Amino acid sequence: MNSIIRRSFYPLYNNTFKLTRRLLADATINEKIDKIVKENKVVVFMKGVPDAPRCGFSNAVVQIMRMHAVPYESHDVLADENLRQGIKDYSNWPTIPQVFINGEFVGGCDIMLQMHQSGELVEELKKVGIKSALLTAEESKKEENK
Repeated sequence: MNSIIRRSFYPLYNNTFKLTRRLLADATINEKIDKIVKENKVVVFMKGVPDAPRCGFSNAVVQIMRMHAVPYESHDVLADENLRQGIKDYSNWPTIPQVFINGEFVGGCDIMLQMHQSGELVEELKKVGIKSALLTAEESKKEENK
C-alpha cells in the first residue's frame, strides 16, 4: 500500500519540486540582471563578446558603440542559457542583443541603429554623462574650420 501511495504522489512531488527550483532560479537570474543593469550606465546583452561577436546584430551594436566610443558592460548570453532566457523575460523583449542605458531598456539592433542615425543616441548618452566620440569629432572639425 505504501508503495502505491508513493508512486501516486511522486510525480506530483517531483514536478512541484522542479517548478519551485525553476521559479527560484528565475528569481535569482532576475535579481542578477537587475543588479547588472542598475549598476552600469550602459549594458549590452549580446551573442559573443565585443572582440568576437557571434551574430550580425550583436556585431552591429558593437560597431555603433565603437563609433561613439561608449564604455559599456557586455554579457555573453551564449555562455549562460539562464541569462539568455532571463534577459528576454526581464525586458519582455524576445531578441538579442539588448541594450540598457541608465537602467532602462533601450532596445535591440534596429532601435540602436535608428537612434544612431537620427542623433538620438548622442542625446541619450549625454543624459548619463557620456560624450559621444562622434560629437567630439564634429566639434574638432568646427574648431579647425575657424
